Amino acid sequence: MITNAAANSSLEISPRFRTTVEERIARLERDADYDELQISSLDNVDHIRRQMRLVATQRSEALRMRLFLYHAKTREQRQQVDY
Repeated sequence: MITNAAANSSLEISPRFRTTVEERIARLERDADYDELQISSLDNVDHIRRQMRLVATQRSEALRMRLFLYHAKTREQRQQVDY
């Protein structure tokens, strides 16, 4: 789990890693939207509760990752030199 220590330090990540995390955030949010729509089709109270917990967990993880990216600095891409 990312803590405030990462937010207070100068954390630098690669552009490729940032893209990977951004894609994961998008998947989590898309899955949360889909899973939330499925709740209306569930009949069992326990299934509904578990589905709601799944959606909350997905949104929480996406937010955690967004906060990580907000505090992280993206390293400049190096220019490749052709010889």
